[in-house]
Amino acid sequence: MNVDFWFDPICPFCWATSRWINRVAPHRDLEINWLPISLLFKNDIQDSSDPFFVKASRSRDLLRVVEAVRAAGHGDQIGDLYTEFGRQIHHRGNLDFDLAAVLEHLGLDVGFVSALDEASWDDAIRTAMADGLALTGPDVGTPLIAFDRPLGRVGFFGPVITEVPGDDEAVELWDGFLKMVDTPSFFELKRTRTHAPTLVDESVLDAQLSVMTSTHRDTAAGTTARRLQLRGQVTC
Repeated sequence: MNVDFWFDPICPFCWATSRWINRVAPHRDLEINWLPISLLFKNDIQDSSDPFFVKASRSRDLLRVVEAVRAAGHGDQIGDLYTEFGRQIHHRGNLDFDLAAVLEHLGLDVGFVSALDEASWDDAIRTAMADGLALTGPDVGTPLIAFDRPLGRVGFFGPVITEVPGDDEAVELWDGFLKMVDTPSFFELKRTRTHAPTLVDESVLDAQLSVMTSTHRDTAAGTTARRLQLRGQVTC
C-alpha cells in the first residue's frame, strides 16, 4: 500500500507520528512517500519576532535540501534524511546541526548543503503542500497522510500521538485509522493535547534507517526514551 506522508522536520507531533507509521510499515506492507509541508508557509509566518520564526525558517531550509535530493533522483533516501533531521532536532536539541555530516553519513553529496539558501526550491515545497491540502482542506497542521481506498483517494491530518506505541498497538492503531477513513462521513476526532511527545530510544531510529553505521550503533547504546521539552509555541 502506497502512503503519502507530508512532514515538517520541526514539528514534534509530526515526528512522533512518523515513527509510528515507520513501525507499522513492515507489518502492513506500506511504501511511504515522504513529502514536504512547511509550517512557515502554511501558517504564513513572516514576522521575525514571532517565537517560531527561526525554527520554522530553518525547517523550511531543510525541506529545500529534501527537494534538491529528490530532484537528483534520491527520493528513496528522503525517509532516512528525515530520520536524521529528527534525531538531531528532537533527540539532541540541535537545530543548527552539521548538515554536511548527515549527508555524508547517508552517502549523499555534501553539495546539497547549498540548497539551504536556494529559494528556487520553495515552489516544489508549495506544490507538494497544495496537493496534500487539496485532500484535507486548510484547517489542519502536520502531518498529513493520504492513500487510495476503495471509495477513492483520501487525506487526513494526523493521527496526532504523544507516544509511539509498541508493534502490536501500532498496527492496531493503523487498522483502526483505516476503519475510520473508510467511513465517508467521518471528519474529526480530537481532544486537547496536554503534553509534548515522548521520544523513542535512538536505537529505534537506527533500526528504521536504510543506511546503518557503527557510529550510530555506538551512540544509541544506553540512550533512554525521554519526554520532549517544547521550547516556544510549536504550531503544528
